[in-house]
Amino acid sequence: MRMLKNVLQQAERDGVAVGHFNFSDLTAFNAIAATARALNLPVMVGVSEGERAFVGVRQAAALVKSVREEYGQAIFLNADHTHSLAKAEEAAKAGFDEIIFDGSALPFERNVAQTKLAVEAIKSLEPAILVEGEIGWIGASSEILDKAPEGTGVLTTPEEARQFVDATGVDVLAPAVGNMHGLLESMVKGEAEKRLDIRRIAQIKAAAGIFMTLHGGSGTRDQDFQRAIKAGMTIVHVNTELRLAWRRSLESALRGHPRDVAPYKLLPEVAGAVGDVVQKRLRLFTSIGHEQPL
Repeated sequence: MRMLKNVLQQAERDGVAVGHFNFSDLTAFNAIAATARALNLPVMVGVSEGERAFVGVRQAAALVKSVREEYGQAIFLNADHTHSLAKAEEAAKAGFDEIIFDGSALPFERNVAQTKLAVEAIKSLEPAILVEGEIGWIGASSEILDKAPEGTGVLTTPEEARQFVDATGVDVLAPAVGNMHGLLESMVKGEAEKRLDIRRIAQIKAAAGIFMTLHGGSGTRDQDFQRAIKAGMTIVHVNTELRLAWRRSLESALRGHPRDVAPYKLLPEVAGAVGDVVQKRLRLFTSIGHEQPL
């Protein structure tokens, strides 16, 4: 089985990105895994602190392990947006492939100090785990918002990226480049989309020299996704789009089957809707479909 680092290195060589999708129930997880498997593409699945509290840390790891063992699938588990050393160590001990230690809400120097401690602690438990750090403002919620919250526009600079990477030793960097967690109401209505600073992405990539992740991808223009990947993004996160598809399809299933109470009769529509989003995004991020796997 390939390691996540090897998969990301191959993605960089091929000029493509690995898709990352969050899950908080078995229906979404199975849909993500099955779609990536059908396309013969590697995929990352993530669980935030809230999602881990709901699904279970070891339970999430067991799901990924079971799929790897049954299908030999290149699927990797990420502890998304982890804010404490204790929770980072918990995920490391459970067998996660990547841990995002998110100190972006802290002042820069404190973020550096805390992230450095996290890298040292995680690597002491398992050197192969990739550790991701975050700087700049991206937000922290996948809720649908009426307007962009305070803090929007605080972007990462190349010099900050260089200093942060050199001081912390992270394997992956998540910068703020116009991306934002969640969706605005106008995006849901199709009236506006997030716009990324592509030139800044290229500058940060040159300064940092490591893998980079685009968080808050939901609501981004397809062309911007592709330009961001070309400029240096190796991992692209999509979560809110999945959650929106999950909810809308469940509401549709309930309307269409008002007398059904068996989840296995209602949830196939949800799995289909989630899978459709995953397929669309994986094809876009690789620009190759299933004929040329990474």
